[in-house]
Amino acid sequence: MAPTGSCGAVRPRYPERMGPWDVPDFGHVLDVAARLALAAALGAVLGVEREVRGKAAGLRTHMLVALGAALFTVSIVEVGGSDEALARVVQGLATGIGFVGGGAILKEPNAQHVHGLTTAAGIWLTAAVGLGVAIGRPWIAAVGTLLAVTITALIGRLAGPGPGDHAGGA
Repeated sequence: MAPTGSCGAVRPRYPERMGPWDVPDFGHVLDVAARLALAAALGAVLGVEREVRGKAAGLRTHMLVALGAALFTVSIVEVGGSDEALARVVQGLATGIGFVGGGAILKEPNAQHVHGLTTAAGIWLTAAVGLGVAIGRPWIAAVGTLLAVTITALIGRLAGPGPGDHAGGA
């Protein structure tokens, strides 16, 4: 197993003095590629339900959000960034993706209905899934994905639309 920082993020296995164009051993490249691919795949799992429901943020959006979050995160881990640097990336992702998700929320004028809350929450959660995979904790991302699918697909159908949802979900 690769060394970890105090926050538990899996750290690179190669010397810290590698240049920007130096490639680590092939096994390590495959490990990073697998993390990025898994982040995109879990994003796809989250995006399928939204795609089927015809939401604006569907399959591709969720895949790209998860992959982007993973790429930002794994990049800091790979350059040997400190736990504090990793924490700043996490803070930036949470804030930035929250802003992106905020763009999905619409309030109808002259109405009490707010649309897009579930979509915004899903985008935010998808970034967290990508981050979990990138730090080398794919089981956390998988459990989060399973819970999110349960909430959006099963509970959403059983409970029906909530006060902030329009008919058919947000």
